[in-house]
Amino acid sequence: MDVKHDNEMPFTREDPWRIFRIMAEFVDSFEELSRLEPSVTIFGSARTKARDPWYKKTVQLGRRLGRAGVPVITGGGPGIMAAANKGAAQGKGTSVGLNIELPFEQCGNPYANLPINFHYFFSRKVCLVKYSLGFVYMPGGFGTLDELFEVLTLVQTRSIEQFPIILFGKKHWRGLLKWAKNTLEEGGQISPGDIELMTLTDDVDEAAEILLNYIKANSSRERISPTFN
Repeated sequence: MDVKHDNEMPFTREDPWRIFRIMAEFVDSFEELSRLEPSVTIFGSARTKARDPWYKKTVQLGRRLGRAGVPVITGGGPGIMAAANKGAAQGKGTSVGLNIELPFEQCGNPYANLPINFHYFFSRKVCLVKYSLGFVYMPGGFGTLDELFEVLTLVQTRSIEQFPIILFGKKHWRGLLKWAKNTLEEGGQISPGDIELMTLTDDVDEAAEILLNYIKANSSRERISPTFN
């Protein structure tokens, strides 16, 4: 499903008209995503190749979730996002790709059976969080870090529930956690225990168990929508 955009006439580039385009993205995406069962969002690098071990593990995790009837949401692009969508589709589950229009690097992957296209990053980011009860961060770059710290801040400030936040790839993430412990926590910029909001693992079964157990225990509860309370 594509979010409809305007025809780029000069007047549509004025700020008041951008509001309508933003509204259209929210209305169309909310309408589609609100029909889903409680979901899991998987983040990670768009540059990861299919031969990479992290790609293969992401496919496995997506397949486990798909087989369990849990929709998998990604940013809709290549790399880790394609791997998660591929696994979910192989598991006969709902495979959601929230693709962003970029001048380079990203185009929608073919594995999302529910594709939604976005023009604005911020409306896409809301949808990556709003309909999920768990978040997985595979190795990635600036975009993955951006999404991690945004969700972590929402949980830390209790703007959303304390959903599972899984950092997948000990070698990739351990240095960041060590820095957060030694610099941020020791310096008083975060509270003791904030780092424990995240789970570090290399194991697909462990990640799937954490996510599925949480969803089973909490899927009937009303989800808290960040920035919309």
